[in-house]
Amino acid sequence: MFNAASVPSFSDFSTTSDSPLAGHGWTAEFEDLFSPLAEAGLVPGRIVRVDRGQCDVVLADPESGGLRTVRADTRAVGDADMINCPCTGDWAAVDLAAEPMPAVAALLPRSTAIIRKVAGKRSDGQVLAANVDTVLIASSLAADPDLGRIERFLALAWESGAEPLVVLTKADLVDDADFIRADVEAIAPGVTVLVVSAETGEGIDVLRACTPGSTALVGQSGVGKSTLTNALAGAERMAVQATRSVDEKGRHTTTTRELVALPGGGVLIDTPGLREVGLYGGEGVAMAFADIEGLSEACRFQDCGHHTEPGCAVQAALADGTLPQRRMESYLKLQRESEWIASRSDARLAAARLKKWKSITKSVRASGRPVKR
Repeated sequence: MFNAASVPSFSDFSTTSDSPLAGHGWTAEFEDLFSPLAEAGLVPGRIVRVDRGQCDVVLADPESGGLRTVRADTRAVGDADMINCPCTGDWAAVDLAAEPMPAVAALLPRSTAIIRKVAGKRSDGQVLAANVDTVLIASSLAADPDLGRIERFLALAWESGAEPLVVLTKADLVDDADFIRADVEAIAPGVTVLVVSAETGEGIDVLRACTPGSTALVGQSGVGKSTLTNALAGAERMAVQATRSVDEKGRHTTTTRELVALPGGGVLIDTPGLREVGLYGGEGVAMAFADIEGLSEACRFQDCGHHTEPGCAVQAALADGTLPQRRMESYLKLQRESEWIASRSDARLAAARLKKWKSITKSVRASGRPVKR
């Protein structure tokens, strides 16, 4: 039975350097935000994984000086809006005295969040991981890399507020890895592109050095995400299945987002393979296509549409081959998607404001007071 007297207080770890949670990304900024919650008797923890209505949360354990994981109810902070629901990587305020089980009472504001549009025609967003420093985009060398998909992942990563990093896996299966890396570097301005092999260990130490904090691992099924997670963790933490030899496509080995602690500090959030990578608006496209955005600054007209306008630097680059037509088409496609989701978001906000105004109007009219705009 739960003993309230045994519940640790946040004050048992007075500084971030004292807290075992420092290795999980706990910072002075999070500590400042948590202060009023600590006064209410709540303790901080990081969400490791989320199931329906419940989650696993890693907490500091003052008795052992280390960490422990508890199962907690999330219904108090559950929300119909998928973006505001508890997510793997969130920092939570946990009420250990809640009955019949510990409960998440609140979530701290996210420093970063990877948000994609849900599959289908809906315009809702879904958070894949929260509070990460790096978005590790995995692509397999066992098949020709889909440059358009990598560009899409880059836009998603830049929009999150974290730093993207592209990792080309399964280098042991090809002889031209450096040539493929050059092709990927050309469509990833300002982004590090690494070639690794979990099978031989090639590039793993470099990758580990590039991901010292909190990292989210994203990519399609079959690119070796779970194998890469095991290599970085130094243990078999995630189940692994073979890809189909016909098309090198994988099965959904990872079925939920899970936070894994790495040796020496830092964490990795492994995510299920993504078939659809819908964008959720913002500046991610502009950052992923910084080369085209830079060209557009040299156009004669500030509002150049890059079609038939005179003095268009983008069209000039297309004509002389310095800007591939494929990349321009990818840019325009993702730009249209981003603009569409932004318009849908504005429509949702407008509908919410109208609903709220109608509610206020109805309430005021019932009271007999005049309605003021």
